[in-house]
Order: sequence, then structure tokens, then C-alpha cells
Amino acid sequence: MKNIRKHGLITLLLLLALMLVACGGDDPEPTAVPEAAAETEEEAATEEEAAPAEEEAAEETATEEEAAPAEEVVEEATGSDCPAATIADMAGVAAGAFPQQYDLAEYQDAAGCELTFSENPEIADLNGRIGNNPDLAPVADRLPSEPLVVVPYDAIGTYGGTLDGLSNATESGTSDLMSVRHVNFARYSDDLQTIVPNVAKGWEWNDDYTELTVFLREGHKWSDGEPFTAADVEFWYNDIVLNPEVYESTPALWLIAGEPMEVTAVDDTTVSFKLPVPAPGLLTNFAISYAQPFQPKHFLQPIMENDGVEAFNNYYGNSDWKDVPSPLIDGSDDKVSPTLESFILVDETTEGRKYVPNPYFHMVDTQGNQLPYISEINEQYIPDDEVRNLKITNGEVDYKAQAVFIENFPLYKENEEGGNYLVDLGPGLGDTAYYAFNVNHKDPAMAEIFDDVRFRQAMSLAMDRSEINEIIYLGQGTPMQSTPADPNTVSFVTADHLNAFTEYDQDTANALLDEMGLVDVDGDGFRDRLDGEGLVILLEFSTQGAPARLHELVESYWENVGIQVELKEVTSDKYREDANNNNLDLTTWKNDNTSGVTISQNPQMLIPPFGNFFNPGGGFGWAEWKATDGADGIEPPDSVKRLYELTDQFVQVPLGSAESDAIGAEMVDIHVDNLWKIGVVGDLLTPVVHSNNLGNFTPVTAKAYDYYWAYPYRPTQWFLTE
Repeated sequence: MKNIRKHGLITLLLLLALMLVACGGDDPEPTAVPEAAAETEEEAATEEEAAPAEEEAAEETATEEEAAPAEEVVEEATGSDCPAATIADMAGVAAGAFPQQYDLAEYQDAAGCELTFSENPEIADLNGRIGNNPDLAPVADRLPSEPLVVVPYDAIGTYGGTLDGLSNATESGTSDLMSVRHVNFARYSDDLQTIVPNVAKGWEWNDDYTELTVFLREGHKWSDGEPFTAADVEFWYNDIVLNPEVYESTPALWLIAGEPMEVTAVDDTTVSFKLPVPAPGLLTNFAISYAQPFQPKHFLQPIMENDGVEAFNNYYGNSDWKDVPSPLIDGSDDKVSPTLESFILVDETTEGRKYVPNPYFHMVDTQGNQLPYISEINEQYIPDDEVRNLKITNGEVDYKAQAVFIENFPLYKENEEGGNYLVDLGPGLGDTAYYAFNVNHKDPAMAEIFDDVRFRQAMSLAMDRSEINEIIYLGQGTPMQSTPADPNTVSFVTADHLNAFTEYDQDTANALLDEMGLVDVDGDGFRDRLDGEGLVILLEFSTQGAPARLHELVESYWENVGIQVELKEVTSDKYREDANNNNLDLTTWKNDNTSGVTISQNPQMLIPPFGNFFNPGGGFGWAEWKATDGADGIEPPDSVKRLYELTDQFVQVPLGSAESDAIGAEMVDIHVDNLWKIGVVGDLLTPVVHSNNLGNFTPVTAKAYDYYWAYPYRPTQWFLTE
């Protein structure tokens, strides 16, 4: 039996408190993330708002300065006669229809001026690194007729510099940096309530939420200069998503109540999404999802037609993970798939990726400077925790939010000055770690144990969450049970839900295990299976999901009630491979994708397998039964069948409505009664690290994958002061 000592913890916390006082303040208090705004806010972007401005207004603005040769590197972004409005000083410019941004005509009317456009003086050289890109026209000809005008937080930025970031591996701990360049039709503003336009100029719903019409920007171009139109959206859905040669089964993310949408290009700048049932969360999906509802038809369709779908799949990939939307084609060093994002991939090796600005990016600041300001992103793959922490504390990382945990906060804080960075503690939405025992285990003897709710109750009661909170989370969290909806984002999760089976009660845990018949047959101090064989639970984990020390503590608690545990740390890729092939005894990660805005349009956390490829929960046999209409898999219990019914209803009503709350409450009841996922500690504060040289960086409202990390905070306005 193992015991974890608390000796030294009080000293650690006192040192932490002293450091925080010396740095001039107390720890920030946890901030509840606001419940999603009513759908009427989403309807605010109307067809009238989406009407394109006159093309001549942009075309007449090209100046000799914009055409300056690339070798004349000028760090300062050049301005126009318009006021240099920032959030810190709006210079008398009235607010627009949406927070912190305007369409061009709207801004010019509010500011009483006409924008002229400027560009990064290095852009021609940077464009030369995009192997198959043509020479550049003047910046005014590269922008849409109606570019999006972004109001910077603090200052008009300066051009140049390299943003240094790090990831664990190719698809591990990468999405926080990927979110820096991300775009979609819309995004959440930094209040995490208001949906605002991005790639789309606007949108409108019909009365019953069965048709969403999205309006695009006239003259918008892909990163290779070719027109971006509604045909690219239609192509994405009809030729890729619904293509059985690309996806053997259509990704659930892009189905509505299990049925496909009808996606139609009405004209070059208008797309219609007709839905089989009401789906008011579809626009929310576009505001938060990493997966983008557009692909370059001019580039991809010829590959499909000339080389075949197999060649297309070789570099595009047949998964829903399209978080690298500008892949280098397999076998090519320079042929790059065009993107609408702010940066485009130009180099990828086993050690990392490099990106340069998209010369056709659709955003400008209030002085007419094309964004982004930063000239390059350098992403390094660092698989080792200690090496990542060393690079952070040495000041070699300009921004990091994902896969950094509060247990390292004292280390980061102690090295702030020497590393020339700042570490903030932000509300860690979706950071609650969970343990999910494999109720559909391939071994029937193990499945019999794990599918008994008494076992899951016992494992929950055996954990000392208060001690975990102190040791792992420095006392900053709250012990709580796992729920499929984050309690800070919805109103239907109750205190009873959060407190269910969270008390530390090893006596009751032992009694439940005894009642099940799990006894020590061979006298080795550990309980054996019901068939008399040894019961050993393999806890395979990746530190991207939760700290290793958490699993070490949990191992000790479970062994104290006679359940033998073996820990095995693996890479994120290995963990996901084993989990998705149903080869694990239990899955463990953090409970992301549970915010109200996520589950209101994408119920993957509500029903088996209670997650997605990157965060699988369990119940794989039940999921297969559902997907095959009962032909294969394992028939689920009535409680799971009821969940399927409820989720179909949940996605058809607006989040926050009385009907939504009633359905949501019943779903949470079912989850908590069954403990398919066992929660640990929630309401966490987690670190966000950024360089002191990173301008226009703002403290986060929530550090959350659910809102796609930096995306609400407009990282295209970031700039480097040194």
C-alpha cells in the first residue's frame, strides 16, 4: 500500500504566496465563464450588414509606398489619415455593430475618413517562401473589397519578428499555437458571449432555425491569390465531407441529428445551409470549431479528378482533424494547399513547423495596415516535459497555454524576470481531469467489473480530492464530480451533481467492493477478479491530458482499497491509438468540449463514446451498436438509449431556454448516476505564459479549448516589440 506525504506542501504554498506578494498582487480569483448569449445576438448580422462595399474604394488606395521593394524593411507599420483607434483609446470613433471590429465602410463612416492600405515591407520576400505562390499585386488589390477592420487592444503594431512557440509533437499540444492563425466564418468575442463575423461578413437565420444563410466578403482571396467564393464551401461539404471515399462515414460534427445538411452556393458570396431539423447551434459550431467549412476547390478538385481520391487522401488525410489547413503535399517541399488563415505553412520537419504571413489575409488595423504584424511563426516539437519547462523559463517561448499546468506555476513565477515573460493564471474551462473505466472492455471478466456502477462509485469515493487539490492544484481548485456540461457555462448543473460521490470515504469504497465479491483470493494484499484471476488495472496516460503526479496520487488511493494499478506514460498519439481501438482499461484526459456552446451543437461528449478521437471516453461497443442500427456492437442499457433521445432534442432548441435547461438537467442526472466519467477537481486556474515583448496581448477570459484557445483574443494583432 502506498501513502502520499504532505510534508513540504505548506512550505511550498508559503513560498508561492511570498512570490506572488513580491510580484505585486494576489492570485486572481476564478472567473465564471458567462453562459452563452441568446440566439438573438447571433441573428444580429443581417443580409443588409453583409452587403459588399464598392470595390473601387479599396482599389484606388494602392500607393507607391505599398509597392516598395521587400528589401526596404521598415519595422513601423505605416499609417493613414484615419485615427489610430485602439481599445485603450478609441480616438473618438463610435462603436460598431460588433465589439472591437468593423467592416470597412462602417469604420470609415464612424471615423469620418478613408483608409489607405499598407503592408509588411518584407511581404514579397516572405511570399517567395510559399513555393507555388505568384508574385504579389499591390496590397489593396489583395484585400477583399470589404476587409475586416480590427481595433487593436493597446497600440498600432510594428511589423516583423518571429513568434517562437512549442508543441509536444505533430498533433500533441499544438492547438494553442494553431489557434493563433485560425479563422472560421465567425468567432466568439473576448467576452465569450458575442458571436462576431470573421471570414463571413454576416449571416441570417430563418424563423425556425432550419436554414442558415452565410454572406461572404466580395473579392476575398485564398493565400495563392485565387478567388474564395461560396463554391469553396459547397465543395467542402458535398465533395469532401459527404464523399465516402474520403470519409468512410460522415463525421458526426457535420451531421444534424444524424442527417446531412444541404449546402448550396446561392451566388459567389452567399451560402445556404438547409438543415433536416432545427439546429440553432450551427453558427456556434462555426465560431468555435477548429474544423473549417471551406476548402480551395480550384486546388483540390483537380487532384481528385486527375490523381484520384487516394492521392488526395495521402496528404489531406481522412480524419476530421483539419487543424493544419495548409499541408505540404506529400513528397513535395514547396507545393502548399492554399488557406484563408493568417499564416501559411512553408516548412515542416520532424523537429517542427514554420509559417509566414498569408499575403492575401482579409484583416487590417484602424490605420489600414494589413494583418498580421508578425513575420514568422517558429513551432518546435519538444516531447519532454522538463525540456519544455526549461525553454519557457529561459524565455525562449513567446506564447504557451496548452499542456502547462498549475503545478509548475511556482517554477514559472520564480523565473519571470530572468526569462522576460509574464505568467498569468486564467480560468481553466474544461481542465477537470477524469477517469473513465472501460465498461465495454474486450475482456468479459474486466467488463463485468467495470460495468458495475458500484465499482465506479467505489473508485470515486476512494480518491482524496482535497489532498489532490492541495498537492497538484496548489489549493486553487474545487473538488467536484465530472459532468458532461461545464457548470460555469450552463444553468442546469446543480451542486448535487457536482458533489455526487466526491467525499473521501474509503470505508464505503471497501464495502462496495466487498459487496461486489472482489476479494483478495491469493493473499497478496490486492483484490482479485470475480473469476479468481488477479485484477491489475493498467492506467495508461499522456501528460498532455493531466499531470503525471495526479495519476501517481490516484494510484495510491486505489491501491489503498485493494485495487492494484500499473502506471504507464506514453505519447499522446500512442494513448489515442490505444484508446480508440478499445485497448485500454480506462481512459483519462481533461473534460474539454463540455462548455454549453460546444454541446449545444455537437453532442459528442453527451453520448458514447463520450468524446472524440482526441479525447475518447468509453462505451465504444454502445457507439458501434448505434452506428450500425444494432447490427454490431453491444446493445446499451436503457439509460444510454434515453441519452440518445435527449441529445437529439437538446441540439434542436436554443441554449439557455427553459426547454434546453430541462433536457440538459435530465442528461446530467443520467451521467452522474452512472459515473461513466469520474471527475477530480474543477474550477481550476491554469497558467498562460507570454513574452513581455508580445504586444497587444490581453489576459484571457478563459483558457479553453472549447473556445479555441487564443482565437477570441484576436492574435493577428499581436506584435513583437523586440
